[in-house]
Amino acid sequence: MADVSAKPPTRREAHASGRIVMQPETIALLQRQELPKGNVLATAKIAGIQAAKQASALIPLCHQLNLSWIDLEFELLESHIGISATVITREATGVEMEALTAVSVAALTIYDMCKAVDKTMEISGIRLEKKTGGKQAFAAEYRPRTAILVLSDSIAAGLSSDRSGAILKTGLEVAGCAIDDLTIIPDEPAEMVSRVEAWIGEGMELIVTSGGTGIGPRDQTIETLTPKFTRRLPGVEQALFQWGQGKIRTAMMSRLAAGLIGDTLVICLPGSAGAANDALEVLIPAVFHAFPMLRGEGHA
Repeated sequence: MADVSAKPPTRREAHASGRIVMQPETIALLQRQELPKGNVLATAKIAGIQAAKQASALIPLCHQLNLSWIDLEFELLESHIGISATVITREATGVEMEALTAVSVAALTIYDMCKAVDKTMEISGIRLEKKTGGKQAFAAEYRPRTAILVLSDSIAAGLSSDRSGAILKTGLEVAGCAIDDLTIIPDEPAEMVSRVEAWIGEGMELIVTSGGTGIGPRDQTIETLTPKFTRRLPGVEQALFQWGQGKIRTAMMSRLAAGLIGDTLVICLPGSAGAANDALEVLIPAVFHAFPMLRGEGHA
């Protein structure tokens, strides 16, 4: 089973379809509710709903999910019955298997209820039609020019090695960002401002800082950079705070920040490796939606 504990829950929806081919005479009996086992479609709908709820019990590596809504619809045609299922959840992984299971079991239920009068039936065409939510919910394809600034007296002095900057660089590169620079400096406000202003002048669109967000005497990132923000982005900050605090209680001591300096998005993160990993989980790919908006292209 895949570990999805690091993924934030989002609204996810899946649509699946299939069909069961049968004799026209069988469909006529079904429409008149003259089949010996009773109301076929009502029973098949209940069976499909129950099956979606039990997908994790039927499929060994399928995650157990709290389903928000399940619905099945049937289309009676001359030689077959079309089946469609919609499943919605708000979880960390999708509901494709639940939708496919609903269609499959609904078709099997129809087969079972009609087999006494029709030996020719055939189930076919079961497939996923569409899924939404998760990373696929963000349509923005643009990837910004990016720079990473690590703030640490000990790393800059060579007394310890950088982990957070390397994690951010790898994660952003995997997401498609061009990393123009990764610089390590001590916790010196003047040097911090100089580096950030230089990057903005060079056309950097995304600047991520790591370190200096705590409450120690040398933690000056927030005091230094937030006065330069032309716009604050509290939604980004809240998402990062919420995700971090859901994992480790001491995250409440962080003073991370996010905002714009002109058209450059600046995100100030804590300096730990865990904070870097958390930020990648929360920000990618949603943060890329900001850049079409900054160009006046509206919501993706």
